[in-house]
This record gives sequence, structure tokens and C-alpha cells, in this order.
Amino acid sequence: MNTTTPTPVQAPPLWKGYLAFLVPMIISNILQGLSGTVNNIYLGQMLGVGAMAAVSAFFPVLFFLIAFMIGLGAGASVLIGQAWGAKEFERVRAITGTTLMVGLYAGLVVAVFGGAFTEGLLRALGTPADILPDAVAYARISMMAAPGIFFFLLITSMMRGVGDTKTPLKTLIIATVVGLAVTPALIQGWFGLPRLGVASGAWASVVSFLAAIAWTAWHMLRVNHPMAPNAAFKQHLRVDRAILAKVLRIGLPTGLSMITISLAEIAVLFLVNRYGSQATAAYGAVNQIVNYVQFPAISIAITASILGAQAIGGGRTHMLGAIVRTGIYMNLVLTGSLVLLGYAFSRAMLGLFITDPAVVELAQTLLHIMLWSSVIMGMSMVLSGLMRASGVVLWPTAISMFAIGCVEVPVAWLLSAHYGLNGIWVAYPVAFLVMLGMQTAYYRLVWRKLTIRRL
Repeated sequence: MNTTTPTPVQAPPLWKGYLAFLVPMIISNILQGLSGTVNNIYLGQMLGVGAMAAVSAFFPVLFFLIAFMIGLGAGASVLIGQAWGAKEFERVRAITGTTLMVGLYAGLVVAVFGGAFTEGLLRALGTPADILPDAVAYARISMMAAPGIFFFLLITSMMRGVGDTKTPLKTLIIATVVGLAVTPALIQGWFGLPRLGVASGAWASVVSFLAAIAWTAWHMLRVNHPMAPNAAFKQHLRVDRAILAKVLRIGLPTGLSMITISLAEIAVLFLVNRYGSQATAAYGAVNQIVNYVQFPAISIAITASILGAQAIGGGRTHMLGAIVRTGIYMNLVLTGSLVLLGYAFSRAMLGLFITDPAVVELAQTLLHIMLWSSVIMGMSMVLSGLMRASGVVLWPTAISMFAIGCVEVPVAWLLSAHYGLNGIWVAYPVAFLVMLGMQTAYYRLVWRKLTIRRL
């Protein structure tokens, strides 16, 4: 008789789980950024500056609407992650069904009332008269397409709750390819299509979202995905008030935090604009590079939140410390590497956006002042993401909003008076350091002493 004790199967290192989750998400973020960039190039190059201005006039409204949907999706993905970790598949479907129905109802409200009052809304925002007709045409289509846009955002966010980042990546690839093909076709009237001018971008988005949603539904049915729109799922397409309350408890603070960040950026841009068009151009170029550097940091924070939710749902709360440590180390390695590349090739990268050597020099100085703080921001986001996975949202969100609204903006204003444009950029690392210090203090002194339970 063989008495050899079988060797226990070792779980793969946590960093491998992070990477498996991260890589598709980072690619998705890059694709999303490139899609918006290329579409703007289409409009600007093929229709002129007025087209770009018309689309930009609607951006604050669009961001406001999308911020709440991202918050709703974040709240749902935490609940889904916990249910998935506990192997409660019917609850996964119930959370998904409730969230999608709320998104659909919200989209219908935006479509009806937003579509009817688009012109009045844009006039209230002070849209210049020369671009108002084009802005109204673009915005009205986007408003009326809100149900599809909201559905797209929510389903791709919630799929990550079950650990699926590959399907959202494929969905986004389809949406991106379709959108990039349809936009110039509608601008130029290829294949007998009507020439739709500025509205081409909005119509292309509608077509791309519909194509991506249709493919996603087909794919999920084919692979028997836990969120597939089959008979078992359709019975959950209703609003469960108890589930909705939990989703909103996590999601609303997240949405409000995004809006705070947006308003703070508007305030910073106001300060920058006082230094003239070269400063504004430098601001835009620096932001382009910083956005791509921060993609891994954002993705790592989302991963920490999902892995934490699944661990809590599965009764493995002892893993939470390892999840947050691994997230911080991953951030140091991945985001830190991109920061080093940014410093090494800053002049060449800025030259992609700016041709004036004087403005490139200015932008490079500003980039060097704050780029390193992206690592600090990423570490803070990992901590808040893990705490959000346990349902502790209010204080981590309040800390982030305080650092952005009550530190970054006032510091930018004060330092600009003494150090000019450079002082504005110093405000970013100051705010991120304050945010990390406060999040760390709350994590160590309060959160780690809490009894972590499923929501």
C-alpha cells in the first residue's frame, strides 16, 4: 500500500491573479482613451475647430450623467463580487437585473426630458451662439441614446465583479472598431450614407454601443455566462429595493467623488487659463500623458476592490491584508515603471501634441513636477478600493473629496500667486500625499479594527 502523503495543491501567487485581472482592464482603458482621441481627430480634421467646440460644449453634461452610472456600476460590482465569492449565483443575477433596470429607467428619463430640453440646457451652460445648433444636434442624439449608453457602461462594469475582464475587453474592441469605422463614413457620406456633420460622432456611438451589446448578449449565451440573458436571468429583470439600497450606498459616494474631481479640474483649468494659450496647451498635453500613466493605478484599485469583495463573500477575510499589500506593490512596479518612462521620454512624448519648442519646454517642466505623484495617488486608491469592497465607503470617499476639493484647489491658488504656473502643478503631489496619509490613517486606525461582514 502506498503511504505517501499527497502534496497539497498550492494556490497561485496573488500577484498572478492580479495580472490576469489587470492586463485586459488596462488594455480596455487604453482602447477607450484612444477611441475618444481618434474620434476627436476625425471631427477636428474633417469638420474643423467648430465641430470640436460643439462636442466639447456637451462634455460637462455627459460626464455628470456617466459619473453616476460609473458609481452605480461600482456599487453593483462590489455586491456581485461578494455574492460570487460565496457562490450565490442567483444573487449575482438579482443584483445584475436590479442594476440594469435602474440604469434603463434612468436612461429613459434622460432620453425623454433631456432630449426635449437639450437646447435650453446648453443655452444655460453658456454655449456660444455660433456652435449652438451643432452642439444641440450632437447632444440631443446622445441624450436620446442614454438607455443604451448606460446599459453598456453598467454591464461591462458588473462583469468584472465575477472576475471576467476578457469579455468587457472584447466588447470594447467591437465598440471601438465600429465607432472608428462609422464616424468618418457618416462625415463623408461613404457607401451612400447621409452626411451628418457634427452629429456623426453621436450616431456612430449609438451604432457602436448597439453592436457591442448585441455581440455581448450572444457571446454570454454561447458560453453560459453567469450574467447571460437566459430564462433564469430574465426573471430577475426587476428592481429589488433592498438590493438597490445597498448598491446606492456604495455607488452614490463613488459618483459624487468623480464629480468633485471634475469640478476641481475645471477650477485648476481656470487658474491655468490666466497664463495664456501656451499654458493651456501645456496643460492639455501634460494631461494626455498623465492619463495614460494613471491607467494601471486605476485598474489596480478596481482589481483590489473586486478581489477583496470576492474574498469577503467567500469567508476569506484573512486575505484582505495580502490583497492590499500586493496592490500597493503592483502599483509601485507598474505605475512606477511608466513614470520612469515618462521622465526619460517626456520631450518626445510631449512633441506628439505640441510643435512649439517653447511650449514643449514649459510642458516638460510641469510634467516633471507632478508625474511621480501618480504612484502616490495609486497607493491611496488601492486602500480606498479595498475598504469599499467591505461596504465602508463614506469616509474613504470623503477623504478623497477633501484632498481634491479642499487641498488641491486652494493650494494651486495660493502657490500660483507666489510661484506662477509651476505652483499650480505642485498642488497635485501635495493633494495626493495628504490623501494617502489620511487613507492610511483611517485604514490602520479604524478599518482594520472593524468586523468585516458581507453586505
